[in-house]
Amino acid sequence: MPKRTDLLVIGAGPYAYSAAACARANGIETHIVGHSMAFWQEQMPAEMFLRSGPDWHLDADGNYTFEAYFADREMRPEDFDPIPISVFIDYAEWFRQHMSLEVDERLVTDLTKPNGAFVATMDDGSTITAEKVVAVPGASYFANFPRWYTNVPSPLRSHTSELVSFENLAAARVVIIGGRQSAYEWAALLCDHGAEQVHVVHRHPTPQFAKVSWAFVNPYIDQTLAQRGWWRRLPASEQQRISGEFWRVGRLTLEPWLVPRLATKVVTSHPDCTVVDVTPEHQAVRLQLSDLSTLTADHVIFACGYKTDLSRIPYLHSVSHQVSTTDGFPDLTEGFETSLAGLHVIGFASTRDFGPFYGFTKGCPSSARIAVDELMRSAA
Repeated sequence: MPKRTDLLVIGAGPYAYSAAACARANGIETHIVGHSMAFWQEQMPAEMFLRSGPDWHLDADGNYTFEAYFADREMRPEDFDPIPISVFIDYAEWFRQHMSLEVDERLVTDLTKPNGAFVATMDDGSTITAEKVVAVPGASYFANFPRWYTNVPSPLRSHTSELVSFENLAAARVVIIGGRQSAYEWAALLCDHGAEQVHVVHRHPTPQFAKVSWAFVNPYIDQTLAQRGWWRRLPASEQQRISGEFWRVGRLTLEPWLVPRLATKVVTSHPDCTVVDVTPEHQAVRLQLSDLSTLTADHVIFACGYKTDLSRIPYLHSVSHQVSTTDGFPDLTEGFETSLAGLHVIGFASTRDFGPFYGFTKGCPSSARIAVDELMRSAA
């Protein structure tokens, strides 16, 4: 294992793969650390499907794309609609192999910058020194919960990122808090595994179930590549308009292939509702809703998404006083660099400064290109 490298990529998921491959293709000595595709393999259900299609990929140069993977595997994309998560995981491994990316499976426990270079302390006590760092904090650090969630006894609650196996909830009464794709997909998975009751509680109206096109994102990604700092320079009203479009298509419209799996005798939606009171009972919990109804649950699942808070990243604690943040997000330059020179952050934590698209794999190739261009610019 190297003791020194030009670029250390912390993380081993899609954004990390894209950035590392792009950096290496541009002659930057790069070392990747982290568990390969850990979030996708360990914190997403194996029976899950993607909302995106084969046009979303990882290669900034556009060669080793998802479509190229299908062709190489002699598979027809139309036979995988929707795309099983296992297929994308296999594509990521195919991409890694074709790009000759070696992943150091150790984890970073601490990052410092004592004398102009970064020093990453690994979980085995060894260190790696790097001139630059690209950090890709996994979404699991940012699991979001309502304030009252601790009123539910710990054994009776899970975030969607924690509950990826459903056999233990056969014949159970389950309440899901949240009303977006993950909430209803977890409801479908619970039906698949024999749950007795599933109540889905959310603040907004019942979402539509309809086929949507994600092509509306393409021009925004193109603009981000064409104009450095495009998103941050937009008027607030235009950012809100685009975010609203993203919310309507990506959040309030859910995939139609869920509908046949949502058994009407099992799943009940509670739109325009919130939980106003929680009372633990013997091996169960009673939830009172704002519409005055009461639900009894054997388990409560929080499908409340993720909220960036850089202070939750353990390996950044030693440099946190040098990294400026706003509302938990790192303040990033037009090249994804933080206020700590040489430390770049891409992926979900970059969405405030680059737009909501960068919380999805659609943003992988463009973020890699922008970050690597910045690395090369600063090295020139």
